[in-house]
Amino acid sequence: MSVQQRPQPRPGVLAIEAYVPGKSAAPGAAKVFKLSANETPLGPSPKAVAAFHAAAEQLQDYPEGSAAKLREAIGRAFGLDPARIVCGAGSDDLLNLLAHAYLAPGDEAIYTAHGFRIYPIFTLAAGGKPVMAAEKNYTADVDAILGAVTERTRIVFLANPNNPTGTYLPFDEIKRMHRALPPHVLLVLDAAYAEYVRRNDYEAGIELVATTDNTVMTRTFSKIHGLAALRLGWMYGPAHVVDAVHRIRGPFNVNTPAMLAGIAAIEDVAHMEASRAHNARWLPWLTEEIGKLGLDVTPSVANFVLIHFPKTKGRAAQDADKFLLSRGLILRRVESYGLPDALRLTIGTEQANRLVVKALADFMGKKV
Repeated sequence: MSVQQRPQPRPGVLAIEAYVPGKSAAPGAAKVFKLSANETPLGPSPKAVAAFHAAAEQLQDYPEGSAAKLREAIGRAFGLDPARIVCGAGSDDLLNLLAHAYLAPGDEAIYTAHGFRIYPIFTLAAGGKPVMAAEKNYTADVDAILGAVTERTRIVFLANPNNPTGTYLPFDEIKRMHRALPPHVLLVLDAAYAEYVRRNDYEAGIELVATTDNTVMTRTFSKIHGLAALRLGWMYGPAHVVDAVHRIRGPFNVNTPAMLAGIAAIEDVAHMEASRAHNARWLPWLTEEIGKLGLDVTPSVANFVLIHFPKTKGRAAQDADKFLLSRGLILRRVESYGLPDALRLTIGTEQANRLVVKALADFMGKKV
């Protein structure tokens, strides 16, 4: 059968550059430390694991379609109305639904230069046009975002904190941007790393969602809660946005083991605080120790750091990546984010963190 005779995707689909996750293997290494996906080194709550196993007794039953108990648990944890919460198979599921609900062919969605690559992908998949706004010092720039707004703008996607840079915008800047956006533009605040932030001027987005008609906040269970394998996320939005998303989401887009594990995870505050404390200890340590090696590290408020390498042959990011892989240390290449001279490092266990610093020192010809 010729190409012309078989089913064809609509125009533009095959032009989309698919999202490529970070590596998960280091061939030849005796022991592997995966520090490429921003996974928590503490793993999930034991209570979440127990809830997951218990769910295996009822795998023949369909999930409860509205994720009611999970939404109620989230509502209790954050003081939110469960009716304004939607759950999904990871926050990316919800970002995709928002794009399809609010972008018509030719509509524009703004994202920032080093923002999460899934935003332009979902925009294109919905038939929209992704518009990139420049950043300053690897940080979202409110004025650049506002300058990119046109009469066709329908969504602004903003990761706060941002992945892969680890930078953030203070709440005052978020509010300044929101005030200047046209009321028909949906501001989507992707707060996947909110739990790690320890800055008094940060707010994940709950207040804006509660007080405006055009703001949505998305969150995930994949990071601090350690449930990445289960694909679980949630969004908090105005009632009219929640209604629109419900109309197009899959009827059982969250599976039962994920729901039950999610409830146990969000209720295990002690485990979450242990994860925050671990990150609060090792984030500044890695930033300082890697900086001592002559490498620039972008200040981060999340559970990872962006390390910048010189363009010098033998000392470049791709050379560092190969060197680290040879020692079983997997970091994230970020060329697709417009950062060919950098690697992203997830905060790992104490052993992994110390091994990375030692390996980077050897790579740079330094002593530690």
